[in-house]
Amino acid sequence: AALQVSISLNKVELSVGESKFFICTAIGEPVRLDWYNPQGERIVPSKRMALHTETSRSRLIIYNAIIEDAGIYRCQATDASGHTEEASVVLEIYQRLTFRDVQSPQEFRHGETAEVVCDVISSPVPVVVWYYQDREITEEHHSRFQVLPNNNLQIHQVTKADEGVYRCEASVEARGEIDFVDIAVVVNVPPVLSVFQQSFNATADYQESVTFTCITSGSPDPLVTWHRKGQQLEPSEQHVFNRLEGGRSMLTIRNIRQGDGGTYTCKATNKAGSQERELFLKVFVQPHITQLKNVTAVEGSAAMISCVAEGEPLPDISWRRASDGQTFVDGDKSQDGRFEVRGRHGKSVLTISGVKLTDLGRFDCEALSRIGGHQKSMFLDIEYIPKFLTNHTIYYSWEGNPVNISCDVMSNPPATMLWRRERFTISAEGTANTRVHSAEGKSVLEVTPMSDRDFGRYNCTARNNIGVRYQEFILAQADVPSNPYSVRLSAVSQRLATVTFMKPDSHGGVPISYYLVQYKEVGSQEWRDVKSHSVQTTVVLTGLEPNTTYEVRVAAVNGKGQGEFSHTETFQTLPIREPSPPAVHGQRGMGKAYRLGLVKQDDGGMPIVEYIVKYKTDKEEQWMTKLVPGANDFAMLQPLQWNTRYEVEITARNVKGLSEPTFYQFFMPQKPDITGKKSLFSGLGLGAVVGLGLGALLLLLVLVDVSCFFLRHCGLLMCITRSLCSKKTATSGKGKEIEEGKAAYLESNEITKLPLKEENGKESLKPDTIEIKVHSDNSLHTKPDDSKA
Repeated sequence: AALQVSISLNKVELSVGESKFFICTAIGEPVRLDWYNPQGERIVPSKRMALHTETSRSRLIIYNAIIEDAGIYRCQATDASGHTEEASVVLEIYQRLTFRDVQSPQEFRHGETAEVVCDVISSPVPVVVWYYQDREITEEHHSRFQVLPNNNLQIHQVTKADEGVYRCEASVEARGEIDFVDIAVVVNVPPVLSVFQQSFNATADYQESVTFTCITSGSPDPLVTWHRKGQQLEPSEQHVFNRLEGGRSMLTIRNIRQGDGGTYTCKATNKAGSQERELFLKVFVQPHITQLKNVTAVEGSAAMISCVAEGEPLPDISWRRASDGQTFVDGDKSQDGRFEVRGRHGKSVLTISGVKLTDLGRFDCEALSRIGGHQKSMFLDIEYIPKFLTNHTIYYSWEGNPVNISCDVMSNPPATMLWRRERFTISAEGTANTRVHSAEGKSVLEVTPMSDRDFGRYNCTARNNIGVRYQEFILAQADVPSNPYSVRLSAVSQRLATVTFMKPDSHGGVPISYYLVQYKEVGSQEWRDVKSHSVQTTVVLTGLEPNTTYEVRVAAVNGKGQGEFSHTETFQTLPIREPSPPAVHGQRGMGKAYRLGLVKQDDGGMPIVEYIVKYKTDKEEQWMTKLVPGANDFAMLQPLQWNTRYEVEITARNVKGLSEPTFYQFFMPQKPDITGKKSLFSGLGLGAVVGLGLGALLLLLVLVDVSCFFLRHCGLLMCITRSLCSKKTATSGKGKEIEEGKAAYLESNEITKLPLKEENGKESLKPDTIEIKVHSDNSLHTKPDDSKA
């Protein structure tokens, strides 16, 4: 059969993005079916173009058609002999009305030329119209608005008032196709910054705070950040951020320190841009001395003491010498020209020329400004060559007696000390008869002379890094002291004598240890020794015999030995005699006694046996005598009379006889008032007072009852009488009984003279005018008013 080819469609319109398939059918015996694109190229299957071919049928599928797919597509069939037949189809592709990636909102910066993009495509080319607030935008009514050839809307010098929703409407008249898109236009306004106060003052280290405030405006609301030295500040304990209504942003700097001073930047940023304002913090800082060191200078050289201080404002620096309080400021110079001060920019230098040892000590540096002050101290140490502190260069000793030769040195720095003897150094370990003891500032050479060769000159050498000094000592042989002289006897009594004398002219080179006083009775060969207390030149001899002649002599003793005796002196003790008159002093005794103190006195050489004390009143003639043992130191006189003057005569007696009397007077005071002006019952307890009260009440009731019995024939006593005498009815008998009862009552109670008083025609009893006394025999006595308490 003849080969024939046909396609299901002849002409097709397809919109961009749509998909379509075409079927090619061959009649005959085709061995091959191929499709060709509008460019004449054989179509190879792909993702967008698929082929499904059978023996006599082939299907071409076009997915998501694009404009470039338009054209004539051919289907060609080939038989076994190579003969071909083909059919074609025309594919027309048009673009539907399409808005491509239109953004909303679209943002612009205030004042710039804004281009609102509305990317719309179609084939044929669409017609685009813009609307704002439901009104078409035309150049006649909106001079700043223009629709560009690319269909975008251009707005010249866009403002915040241009913000809103704009509609982009596109239409294709040939197809009656129309569509629109709404685009929100946002106008961003760059930030505007203002500040209330641009400069601030604060004082450091006083826990002060300062708050910077920036006022911002803009759209969208700007983000405010704070910067210092190019670095953004972050919230911290020291930096606190706050934002209030009205666009106010605040930075609070707490606990301001010196390093917080300087420029701070407030920066406001949004999409439209950013703006910065600088604020300045002036930090005043109290003066603070940052550099002041101790200085060491060599005597005679110059010393420079530097004091550096900081603060805002820079402080003035002054110096004060602690030893005398003298002050120095910049430009000062002392009278002697040795002290001078120069300073600038927070640094002051005190220069001391020709340093002396008296300059050693503390110097105070004071930095002062209108904010405050600060003071620090330094110490000026002075190094100097060793100086020997003693002029004692001659020492005495004797063979076998060790002696310490002390070499005392003052030096800075401390000196090393050596001993030399005839150009030979004495080692620290010493020799057989020398030893060295060292301490700071002192070296002691202990020498034990063994022969004459050990006496002589010794040299002490003191050395430090400033220099070296020498001092020579002489060790001389000591001798015993010379004899004391001018021996005198004083205060000689029966058993005591005081020896005084003058020191010897020479102590022999070593100190005198004590004085030896020897004494003996004239004619005796045995001397008795008495040593002085230390080196006192007065010695008391005790235990002497009365009326005896003695010899006495004195010698001085030092470490070397005993010196010669002085000239011998003779003295005689006093004979035994009567005691001296006693000395007395009065001491008030207890009650009616008087204590008379006895003061020990010269006993005449023999102990006092007794004191004879006589005493009497100044109105009596007869003396009372009291003997008091001699060992007593008081005599107690009692009993004595109150309010009386007494005369006393005291005599002391020893075996030799009586002393002269001593007279004394004293006065005994009035008898003390033991009541102490207290009430009658003040010494009684509560129970005793209550008892007395009840007793008085009971006695009052008895008296009233008795009165009722005799005067009105009634009362308790009357009832008892009637009960006992009920059998007797005669009037005479009754009256007799009453009289007898009355007499018996009065007799038993011994009540006399009860005062009765007529009052209103009636007889009555006043109990407060009666004193009742209870005697030891239990009888009662009454007394009128004169005894009332």
